[in-house]
Amino acid sequence: MYADQEYIVSLRREIHQYPEIGFELPKTISVVKRELKKMGIEYTENYGRSSVVATLCPDKKQFTIGIRADMDALLIEEKTDLPFRSKIPGQMHACGHDAHTAMLLGTAKALKQMEEKLSCRVMLIFQPSEEGIQSGAAELVRGGLMDEIDIIIGLHIENWLESGTVGVCAGSSMASSRSFRLDFNGKTAHATMPQTGADALAAAVRTYNNIQYMLAREINPFSKHVCSIGKLCGGTGQNIVADHAFMLGTIRTYDMDLDEFLINRIEQIAKNTASETGVEAVLETSLKAYVVYNNPYLSKLVLESAEKVAKNIQKMPEKLSSEDFSQYLTKKPGVFIRLGTRNEEKGCTTLPHNNDFMLDEDALSVGSDACVQFVLDNMNGVDMDKVAASDERRKE
Repeated sequence: MYADQEYIVSLRREIHQYPEIGFELPKTISVVKRELKKMGIEYTENYGRSSVVATLCPDKKQFTIGIRADMDALLIEEKTDLPFRSKIPGQMHACGHDAHTAMLLGTAKALKQMEEKLSCRVMLIFQPSEEGIQSGAAELVRGGLMDEIDIIIGLHIENWLESGTVGVCAGSSMASSRSFRLDFNGKTAHATMPQTGADALAAAVRTYNNIQYMLAREINPFSKHVCSIGKLCGGTGQNIVADHAFMLGTIRTYDMDLDEFLINRIEQIAKNTASETGVEAVLETSLKAYVVYNNPYLSKLVLESAEKVAKNIQKMPEKLSSEDFSQYLTKKPGVFIRLGTRNEEKGCTTLPHNNDFMLDEDALSVGSDACVQFVLDNMNGVDMDKVAASDERRKE
């Protein structure tokens, strides 16, 4: 309708072959800048490390719409037989960020062609490190990006949804995300004389078990949360008391008070166990993402625009997965949109973060069209009183 499907697919395949991780995105960024230069669109790299922010209608600052795409890939060995499969061993675009970047460039191309008709400023945000421990969105927020933007939208592919469908979950839609690491430092000893050492591995195992008990008996079972410990390592040999062990975990929740309670209790449990076993426990933690809150009024406007360009629209369920798009939403209202890319006939059914992940490229122009249509429908501004009134969090 608006977007150049062939252009988007071509870019997506180029980016897919060279997946890059976190903030180290030189080739991906070079593709983005190359295309923006061809279009004659101004851009800056000053808002955050390894980010590119392009601007259409830079002088129309009375109202600004932000559109975000993430660019980074995952540390996964690709196991597809695609002719454009990853050329970098152990790295793969297994979450669709290659498609997100290509769709935003497709959006940029379509909007540039009608720039003279636009009555608002549009900022196109190419973001690093959505998958990494450090949030690329958080850096852009700290860099002052959201001071320039009134409302923001982001789009993510979705293999739960049939190809070409656009979905939104109004209100709280995705969980916060906190990572943590617990280190236990003890003292080595010969395995036959454990009394002369301090067993860090035993302390870590005991802490793990006590955390599981806490989760089962201290947390309301109706609360929306997950606390998972995915890695526990310790020791150097079968006949040596371990002087070091560590565990890695994640907390996902819809309640930031619960997030705070959980991490405080985990630290308390670890330190109590350490004190009882003669080792030291050290906690490191970072809150990467907040709850993704899709403003209900803006969600309605997004779906109204999507109806004009998509095969179907659908209300999405809440998820316990997380997204650092939430960092932007702590500053300004916005909506995180889902684009269906599921196609059973093409084998596009595997969910993200799997080594055989594929998506239906035929849907990608729909994603760009939905963004373009949202800009066209709302370029004269939105009723910010209705935006504020629809925010259910204000009523809590």
